Amino acid sequence: MTAVEQRFREFKMPDVGEGLTEAEILKWFVAPGDTVTDGQVVCEVETAKAAVELPIPFDGVVHELRFDEGSTVDVGTPIISVDTDPGAGEAAPQAAPAEAAAEQPAAAEPEEKAGRQANLVGYGAAPASTKRRPRKPLPGLQRSAPAPSAGAAPQEPAPAPARPAPAPSSSPAPSPELNGSGRTARPLAKPPVRKLAKDLGIDLETVTPSGPDGIITREDVHAAAEAVQAARETPVAAPSTAVKAVAGRERRVPVKGVRKATAQAMVHSAFTAPHVTEFVTVDVTRTMKLVADLKQDPELSGLRVNPLLLVAKALLVAIRRNPDINATWDEDNQEIVYKDYVNLGIAAATPRGLIVPNIKDADAKTLPELASALGELVTTAREGKTTPAAMSGGTITITNVGVFGIDAGTPIINPGESAILAFGAVKLQPWVHKGEVKPRQVTTLALSFDHRLVDGELGSKVLADVAAVLERPKRLITWA
Repeated sequence: MTAVEQRFREFKMPDVGEGLTEAEILKWFVAPGDTVTDGQVVCEVETAKAAVELPIPFDGVVHELRFDEGSTVDVGTPIISVDTDPGAGEAAPQAAPAEAAAEQPAAAEPEEKAGRQANLVGYGAAPASTKRRPRKPLPGLQRSAPAPSAGAAPQEPAPAPARPAPAPSSSPAPSPELNGSGRTARPLAKPPVRKLAKDLGIDLETVTPSGPDGIITREDVHAAAEAVQAARETPVAAPSTAVKAVAGRERRVPVKGVRKATAQAMVHSAFTAPHVTEFVTVDVTRTMKLVADLKQDPELSGLRVNPLLLVAKALLVAIRRNPDINATWDEDNQEIVYKDYVNLGIAAATPRGLIVPNIKDADAKTLPELASALGELVTTAREGKTTPAAMSGGTITITNVGVFGIDAGTPIINPGESAILAFGAVKLQPWVHKGEVKPRQVTTLALSFDHRLVDGELGSKVLADVAAVLERPKRLITWA
């Protein structure tokens, strides 16, 4: 490592979620010339799941911000350069790779072989090696070529045999991976997936794998087919990084961040899980009276008490009585995974789009604990501070469409889950109560479930149990 490399350290875009490949820089909190310390937040980025603040892992003075606000950056790409020894005076400018090679053709090669690029804090230096091991490609991640080390001559690539130009493709093809014989490796896919690709006219060489060990799945093929179809139907528009006005009457907004991730997840869920939705209309007058009473309870003082809290509790009771609803479908292994815990997701509308944070182990919480967790979840979501971890691992979800005055809907299941409950608006309506038509507070519940693992009987039992608890909330005690 050269002295310049030791002094000027780069902070790379980390993976702040679970397997995320990129993030958008929302805001810089520092500028060139600012002093930073280990652990200081230098920028805020938006991933496909949430907005996250990034702390820098070393001290120094900001030398350069590599990207502007609004830029989307791949994970692993340097985003800021820091001078860790500003007292040493102004460093000599780094020579371009070609210039460095011309000035020191003999000394550059040994230095490159003996050194390595600077590592992030927490990773030690690797032993020197004259031969690098081949890297296994990460599914869905396109790496940009690393910048050459300052002061080191670039390696000249060995001449490659001439190849005929590939036929044009309707979707961009990733760089081919070479096997040990120098020939292009065959894409990894199971026979049914290969047949599906053939039927849809998709070249597996152009498909980005998402399965373990780089295996192409059926979903990858369908995604590639949808991209090809969209490319055929959508006219080419001029690239844009901001809102653009068209003839003064239209606006174009780039799809990225949470909105992009939500769109992809909903399309994937809608076209892979066979959705079934059932509805029930229920008299919740007693539940609304209980909500009013609980608001006056000293045990719940200062907590968020509303109808959604009792809907959540009713769903947890229904899951305890019908535990098979709390499961997920494992397509790769052709298994149903039953969960012995409930991470209850709550769909939340935020300025960045729809997110679904979840309450961990909601089934083990008391009513005050559930109220506290629900209040914290909603507040954090509105402030845009929800972490990626809070949106991972959900098992079943509630979406409260009633706050918008909507009676019911057919909600799409959150990917990786088996069911989602929609809670409609509570309205005063004429209702037959004890043989007489009276004004009662009534709502509609809708339960969408994955028919691969939840049949009609199970789905109906769960929905009926939720309705029964909301109609007579004393069942929270008798069914506990």
